[in-house]
Amino acid sequence: MAEYKDTINLPQTDFPMKADLARREPDMLKWWEEHSIYARLREIARGRPTFILADGPPYANGAIHLGHSINKVLKDIVVKSRTIDGYDAPYVPGWDCHGLPIEHQIEKTRGKEVKSLEPRAFRQACREYAMEQVNIQREDFKRLGVMGDWDRPYMTMQPRYEAEQLRAFAQIIRNGHVYKGLKPVHWCLDCRSALAEAEVEYEDKTSPAIDVRFAAKDAADLARRFGLTTAPSTRASVVIWTTTPWTLPANQAVALGPEIKYSLIDTGSELLILASELADSVLKRAEVAESKKLAEATGAALEGLQLAHPFYDRTVPVILGDHVTLDAGTGAVHTAPGHGQEDYAVGMKYKLKIDNPVGSDGRFVAGTQFFEGEKVFDANKHVIEVLKEHNALLHDESLRHSYPHCWRHKTPVIFRATAQWFVSMEQAGLRAGALREIGKVKWMPGWGESRIGNMIADRPDWCISRQRVWGVPIPLFTHKATGELHPRSADLVDEVAKLVEKDGIDVWADLDPAQLLGAEAKDYEKVTDIMDVWFDSGVMHHCVTTMFPQITAPADLYLEGSDQHRGWFHSSLLTSVALHDRAPYRAVLTHGFTIDEKGRKMSKSLGNVIVPQKVIGSLGADVLRLWIAATDYANEMSLSDEILKRVGESYRRMRNTARFLLGNLAGFDPATDQVPVDQLVAIDRWALWRTQQVQDEVIAAYRDYQFHLIYQKVHNFCSVDLGGFYLDVLKDRLYTTPAKSAARRSAQTAMFWIAEAMVRWLAPILSFTGEEIWRHLPKSTGNGERGQSVFFETWAQLPQGAAVRPSVDWDAVLDVRSAVARELEKVRNEGAIGAPLDAEVDVYCAPALLQTLGEFGEELRFVFITSAARVHPADARPADAAPAQNDDRNTAWIVVKPTTATKCVRCWHKRPEVGANAKHPELCGRCVTNIDGPGESRRFT
Repeated sequence: MAEYKDTINLPQTDFPMKADLARREPDMLKWWEEHSIYARLREIARGRPTFILADGPPYANGAIHLGHSINKVLKDIVVKSRTIDGYDAPYVPGWDCHGLPIEHQIEKTRGKEVKSLEPRAFRQACREYAMEQVNIQREDFKRLGVMGDWDRPYMTMQPRYEAEQLRAFAQIIRNGHVYKGLKPVHWCLDCRSALAEAEVEYEDKTSPAIDVRFAAKDAADLARRFGLTTAPSTRASVVIWTTTPWTLPANQAVALGPEIKYSLIDTGSELLILASELADSVLKRAEVAESKKLAEATGAALEGLQLAHPFYDRTVPVILGDHVTLDAGTGAVHTAPGHGQEDYAVGMKYKLKIDNPVGSDGRFVAGTQFFEGEKVFDANKHVIEVLKEHNALLHDESLRHSYPHCWRHKTPVIFRATAQWFVSMEQAGLRAGALREIGKVKWMPGWGESRIGNMIADRPDWCISRQRVWGVPIPLFTHKATGELHPRSADLVDEVAKLVEKDGIDVWADLDPAQLLGAEAKDYEKVTDIMDVWFDSGVMHHCVTTMFPQITAPADLYLEGSDQHRGWFHSSLLTSVALHDRAPYRAVLTHGFTIDEKGRKMSKSLGNVIVPQKVIGSLGADVLRLWIAATDYANEMSLSDEILKRVGESYRRMRNTARFLLGNLAGFDPATDQVPVDQLVAIDRWALWRTQQVQDEVIAAYRDYQFHLIYQKVHNFCSVDLGGFYLDVLKDRLYTTPAKSAARRSAQTAMFWIAEAMVRWLAPILSFTGEEIWRHLPKSTGNGERGQSVFFETWAQLPQGAAVRPSVDWDAVLDVRSAVARELEKVRNEGAIGAPLDAEVDVYCAPALLQTLGEFGEELRFVFITSAARVHPADARPADAAPAQNDDRNTAWIVVKPTTATKCVRCWHKRPEVGANAKHPELCGRCVTNIDGPGESRRFT
């Protein structure tokens, strides 16, 4: 065999079998940076149609986690695939930099020193910390293989961004959406600040649930409303139910449902007024042994009834509200307009006092009878004691229920009326405009439309003010006497924006009002609040498009986690409609969150957290990227070490396929060696046709953001179409025919186009590997020299004729091949053969299949990779023939048996003619031809 070794065309490539991604990927990153690949790409793509993916900014606090990785990689896959699809798709990454978590980090790290820091110094410490976090996160995002303008990101703490944010705010004021109001807002006792809707989470909490008597003050009026002729002589009380006893000091009314029926019930010692449907349950928990219903009236009939506050010398009226339900309680709702949104709304209708006796620290303010200085949740117990002392408590018990919590501190929040700045949902038609625009957007998955629509439909006005230090100021002036806004507020905000753009947000704190107001300054004072950070990121569509001309609005796509329907998608929609009366996005895509293989949320306590940096350091970023692409992100995304192991195996399958293609393209020059499609061997034409099919499906999946389908299709193509059939059959022709023969050039032509197509399919997902494959492809593309990077390319334009369906019925051939493989395995397991080339096959088949297989002639054995293969009519089959179990059209029976022929030392086929050639006694006939002659010709395989 040694003398024939040099006549075999073994694969030759420097593309390594072992990926060693963790070591090689950093070198690729360095190469991308040194050669300014992203900047070059922007030049190459200039003039194409644009595709804009707007980057929702991650918060600049802490190392990136798996959720960050999923989000950034999905965005990168979109941007890269759209670029290869022929678009100019710039990607400007961003960061959200203001807000309370950074303040807390400074307080934590600076300790006692914080108390001595002036606001300017504190803001500078926040700025420095945020920049440190941006730099850490930026390196991690780059390590993931995410391409973008990393040297020029946007940050919400950049003076230019802050200035543009203020200009957007000024326009929103001009458009009539901003007002100041004393309204109850979610208030975090730890933040000591108002919270946005998106900053509130609902968790279970145990609260005291109490039934409280509000005694009627006029017995005669009560009797008249219930249609009684005689006023009752015993005390009659409307009973309310609440789980927030601490709000009773602020009570201003009791609300009833206008259509709900209420019963006047005699318990023997007193009269109780309860919703008729709930009366039995209330009496039961209050352990009332006997009772009698005296009369019934609707809530509307009781409107205006005067009641006594349970422990203050205060008269409160009965009012009506549609928010009153019969879901729980008594059917009567304690109303404190300073402590609840619905209470506030009904309180405004009835012109009730908006009373808030609770300070920013969560303690009752000075002068609050009974409870001065007490923390609200601690006061619950005291309130119950006071109610008992005043004989106003009917019943109390503990209740486990859903309650709003601060998403940062995970602690319960309260509703607390304070003077805040709001974006109105109603004035100037913001709610109606937002709901209209939602219907114009493509939501993926589709349920996103109803989710955000319901949120917009039900949400209160947006409180945009915060009582903190680290953030963009609300640069307004209010009249000292009236509290009214300065009439030129919007223009003044624009003036402040100019100063901020030059010197940053500290200018507002240092600003002398006379600088802008002149003599009027003595009548006005500066607002000291800062803006909600959701406003910061929410106006990204305005700020970034102003700062970066290549980024236009509305964006083609917003892509974030599914929690952003109440977050960034939400705030962006409201600010864009308030500014431009349109949505900021044409399409919105959401992805799920990570869980472990058992469906559990990842947490440190369970020990199931997977850190992306660790995965990258051991397996490489491309394996992590492949998992992200392979997982259906529309649902929760499961990850574990075992899952990563399986993904790694899939990666190796695709990498090895690429390596086989590259190794067998050695010596092939696409400019001179390509074979025209109509002259290709039939199986090569089939391979090109399958490649075109898969490419069409891959492109469609990229355009539809169905990345898991791309993984499935490409992996299947590599493992089934190529590894399981085409390349397996091809090896003999590649290795044994002359290097420059038409038969081998035909195979190389097909493999060249497969590689050209596949490298582009892989590049958006396996970016490092795609670039590595690109470097090892032939230097020529057939139309010129190969470009520097795969990302400079568009989808491969396969040769004309590649899309034409082959005339050979390859599906039928593959069915028979699978059946033959099963029979070969049986014979091998019996010990009769070692490898398929030790066998010969006879196939007995129906007429249609007989004709298809018969055309292959001598080449049929290459399809089965056996040393001999013959076809016969079905009616000639022997009794021991095994049925192929195919459909009626391709019915076949198979006989496999060991061959008695001699093995050719060059191609390993066992052929009867081995030994017939005196010059080459160890070779079969076709090997002799391939060595001494022009080389064998192949028609089918």
